[in-house]
Amino acid sequence: MLMMNRDEEEEEEEEVSSSHRACDVIEETAALQDIMCVDEQTVERLTDGFLHHYLPELQTSKQTLQELTQNQVILLDTLEQEVTKFRECNTMVDLNALFTEAKLYHNKLVNIRKEMMFLHDKTTKLKKRALKVQQHKQKNELEREQQRERDLERERRLVAKPAKRVDT
Repeated sequence: MLMMNRDEEEEEEEEVSSSHRACDVIEETAALQDIMCVDEQTVERLTDGFLHHYLPELQTSKQTLQELTQNQVILLDTLEQEVTKFRECNTMVDLNALFTEAKLYHNKLVNIRKEMMFLHDKTTKLKKRALKVQQHKQKNELEREQQRERDLERERRLVAKPAKRVDT
């Protein structure tokens, strides 16, 4: 029995809601008829009044938005210029590092050149000295050879010679 009561209640609720819907449709139709009965001149006056009331504010808002857009474009250009400046600064830092490195390598090259000149001078002096030593050795050897020849010659003279017979 409880089941029947619930079903009946649901049916009653559906009837009430459908009657409310019908009333809503009738009210909307009546409102539309009232609107259609309004004079066109009245509609124009209301429209003009509405436009006169809100149009200045809308135009001011439009101008403000245009100014904001222009300011935004200016800000974007300025920001791009600043970004370019930062990139140039980074390039300058890289360039400075490159110049510092070039200076370092230049100093190394100068030091190597000095060392090579020092070694060249030393080598030249050593070659001269070696040549002098070689010449001195050759001179000494020549003197010894000459002394040996003199000694041999003297020894040959000192050696007894058999006398020659003289036949009378």
